[in-house]
Amino acid sequence: MDARRIDHVHLRIPENEIEHAIEFYQGHLGFPLEGFEDYEEGDTPIFHFRLAPDTIIHVRPTEEFVHPERENFDHLAIILDEDIEDVKQELEDAGVIIEREGTPDGATGEAPAIYVRDPFGYLIELKEPVSETA
Repeated sequence: MDARRIDHVHLRIPENEIEHAIEFYQGHLGFPLEGFEDYEEGDTPIFHFRLAPDTIIHVRPTEEFVHPERENFDHLAIILDEDIEDVKQELEDAGVIIEREGTPDGATGEAPAIYVRDPFGYLIELKEPVSETA
C-alpha cells in the first residue's frame, strides 16, 4: 500500500458549540468554512474547514461529545505557509493561548511550531514550513 497524504481529519464537537468551531477554525486560524449550508439543511451530518486544496477538517456536531483526553488523542499538526512568529502574534492578539512552542520533527522535517487548544480540547500544532536550506 502506497499512501500519498492525509485527505481529512474528522473531529467531533458539542452540538451546541458550532459557533465556537467557526470562530476558532475560520476566525482565528483562517481556514474557510465549507458545506455549512448542507449541514444546516440536514443534508449531511458534517461541515468542514479547508486547510489546503487537498486537505480538510470534517466537523461533526454531536450530543454525545466527549472531550479528548491525552491518553487517547495527542495533537493534530498543520503546516502553515507563514512565519510562525507572525501567526503567534496574530493568535495572541486574538486572545488564543499558546500552550507551548518548539521545533518538532515531523514528516517534512524540523521547523518552529506553536501549540494551541481549540474550544473543544483538541491540541493543534501549527508549524512553519521546513526551511529549504535546513
